[in-house]
Amino acid sequence: MERRTGKYVRTWRGALGVLLAGGVLLTGCSGASDGTEYSSADRRGAPAPAASGGAADSDGAKGADGSKKQDGLRESASPDYLSTFALDVDTASYGYARRTLADGNLPQPATVRPEEFVNSFRQGYRRPAGNGFTVNVDGARAGADGWSLVRVGLATRAAPARDERPPAALTFVVDISGSMAEPGRLDLVKKSLGILTDELRDDDSISLVTFSDEAKTLLPMTRLRDHRGRIRDRVDSMEPTDSTNVEAGIRRGYDAAVDGRVKGANNRVVLLSDALANTGETDAEAILERIGSARREYGITLFGVGVGSDYGDALMEQLTNKGDGHTTYIADETQARKVFVDQLPAHLELTARDAKAQVAFDPETVEKFKLIGYEDRKVADEDFRNDRVDGGEVGPGHTVTALYAVHLRDGASGHVATATVRWLDPRTRAPHEQTGAVETKAIDGPLWGGDSKRLQVTAVAAYFAEALRGGQLPGAPGLGELVSRADTLASETEDDSVRKLATAIGQADRLKGGGDDNGSGGAPEGEMD
Repeated sequence: MERRTGKYVRTWRGALGVLLAGGVLLTGCSGASDGTEYSSADRRGAPAPAASGGAADSDGAKGADGSKKQDGLRESASPDYLSTFALDVDTASYGYARRTLADGNLPQPATVRPEEFVNSFRQGYRRPAGNGFTVNVDGARAGADGWSLVRVGLATRAAPARDERPPAALTFVVDISGSMAEPGRLDLVKKSLGILTDELRDDDSISLVTFSDEAKTLLPMTRLRDHRGRIRDRVDSMEPTDSTNVEAGIRRGYDAAVDGRVKGANNRVVLLSDALANTGETDAEAILERIGSARREYGITLFGVGVGSDYGDALMEQLTNKGDGHTTYIADETQARKVFVDQLPAHLELTARDAKAQVAFDPETVEKFKLIGYEDRKVADEDFRNDRVDGGEVGPGHTVTALYAVHLRDGASGHVATATVRWLDPRTRAPHEQTGAVETKAIDGPLWGGDSKRLQVTAVAAYFAEALRGGQLPGAPGLGELVSRADTLASETEDDSVRKLATAIGQADRLKGGGDDNGSGGAPEGEMD
């Protein structure tokens, strides 16, 4: 899948957060990136969904009123009021931040991605019965004059039971470089693979590749049926040594995955590493170019599992984003069990490829808006229906949340935005779209004390992430108040993950010494930087 220069650029800028309102339901799919923009031109609307899919018309044909057409249908929104992005299901940024805070340090702002904080929590969205997506949209007043938080929630079908999913053919690429000797790295990887060996079915298959300064295949693709003991012996034999040649590991891993590819199975490469590449090619684009044909021809995706207190977050994220996959981070055996047991089907199977979303805001009701996070998942507005441009990959059981901060015009009521989601069927590559609209009445209620506890958890996670990377969101409480709100929500939801969020916020508050500000700023109309 082609990527265009500048389509995915991280711009570590203070974000303002959380849009999309109201009880609208889509059956669309994934995408994520902060492509929000504005203008005071046209009245309202979003690109209409294509009736039959396909890329946007290349001739840029105009309608009688001067509006541009896409797929033969009228696009009535001004480009300056469009937000286009590829969905993202990564959660590594939040896991790594928790690990860093537990070690007594604040995470580097460049490693904090708000969308990954938000996507780390259960949302309770309604799910579709089959493939595709539901889009669940709600919002609330943010506590600052004229500002609202809006949550756009995308959900795939529920993950299948262990015995109902397709078989898996997994190539594990394990970092055994010297840096992996630190406790919580290779030892945790071994425990994780042991957990997975117990969890996989007899008809699943595993191959094992290790790398340090060079890469080698410890185990060719092997059906688990009568070979669990052999697999455990290979895992136990791994010992840390030498430098970190990630390129060599990924190249050998994809060779092993192609050679051992199982027809009808979910074929995937799983990279387990601290991603501290110091030998061979260290640029993600160049590494992936070397295995590009395997990705394109066989559709083998990359799942990254990060470990270690010193972790190459940027490289791992770039590899998985551009390798048609996603990434997570594990710090202990509990998290490893969550990834390799509880969430396993979501990491193995795809329900949507190259999923993108586009939101068109109504300039008559919306003065300014900002998508929180997704900076490195930006897609050019005109490439929304260009299926050669990469989007996001999403599996069963996943949810994706996009939060916007929206400032309405004084006295505004009625239409706020139209959202369109587009994805490709993972097997046939046929495109699908769904569209829905949002009204002002859907974001009228107060955030705190409102009916939706999960919306409040989402807001706490987003506020926390933005505070860690030095930005401000309108109406954001200080960290001290966020701790209290997270504690209350943990009790009300009986959710241990929210309790852990409260602990992490408390650790950050102590390290920062308190005293966070909040405010809405005086930004001009349009997209907020």
